Amino acid sequence: MNDQGGRMADAHVNNRYGWSDLAPVLRGLRPVWPFILGALILAVPTLFDVARQSWSTEQGAHGPIVLATGLWLYARRWSEAKALAMPGNPIVALIAALVFVPSYAVFRIINVIEVEGFCMYASLLTGAYYLIGARALRLMWFPILYMLFIFPPPDTVVAMVTQPLKIGISQASIDLLHLFGYPIAGSGVMISIGQYDLLIAQACAGLNSLISLSAIGLFYIYVRHNANWRYALLLMLAIVPVAVLANFIRVIGLILITYYLGDAAAQGFLHNFSGITLFLFSVLGIFGVDALASPLRRRLAKAGQA
Repeated sequence: MNDQGGRMADAHVNNRYGWSDLAPVLRGLRPVWPFILGALILAVPTLFDVARQSWSTEQGAHGPIVLATGLWLYARRWSEAKALAMPGNPIVALIAALVFVPSYAVFRIINVIEVEGFCMYASLLTGAYYLIGARALRLMWFPILYMLFIFPPPDTVVAMVTQPLKIGISQASIDLLHLFGYPIAGSGVMISIGQYDLLIAQACAGLNSLISLSAIGLFYIYVRHNANWRYALLLMLAIVPVAVLANFIRVIGLILITYYLGDAAAQGFLHNFSGITLFLFSVLGIFGVDALASPLRRRLAKAGQA
């Protein structure tokens, strides 16, 4: 009797947790399996190259965080988007595919990863539009924009943003340290202090932390203050001065490390450690601005309800 009961229990467990439970999932994926296969063919090679060329550097170190949190945001809104899903206009989808897919192939062949990533992402969004339509994608507007931070910006954009920051931070650092009596001078992005010459590189010019802070700040703003767009805009604007101030402090620190400990110390572990530390303080700075501006947030919330 006990053996029979045990076999019935085993059968119940097997029936409950067997491979047959995957059948509804597989049936649900069957109509879209060509899109899933095509998405993997497009996305996996490009993301591998982005991870190898960008995510392993300081400029793109935020990429894996953005990918993980972006996928979480998609999953978080999927049930709402699914309720609005309706196939998009096939003509619009075809025209978009004829533009983005060949562009992706061209830039993949010539290995321009900055443009290739965006073309790949646009191709995936085109397929998503064809499957679920514009209304569902409109609901996903923030995850769609947020995931763009995965890809490195084009070099021309990097140069346009970086050069003024380099020059401004370099000159401000020279003026401050000269005021305190240090033997420092400079021209453009070149700084001379004592017997050492420093070149203010991208890592010290605000771009890296500006992009990373923008990504993390936008995620924080959306998750916590999604309903209040005016306050969210205020916090977005606060990201820029926080990032620039953090990098100004970092450049000052690296100049002083070079002066007192030598060029090898400034370019080694202390260089990377200063970047991580000041990035952490920058993130805490965004949280601090949010805490200090909480009375304004409550006032805007009341104005929106009125």
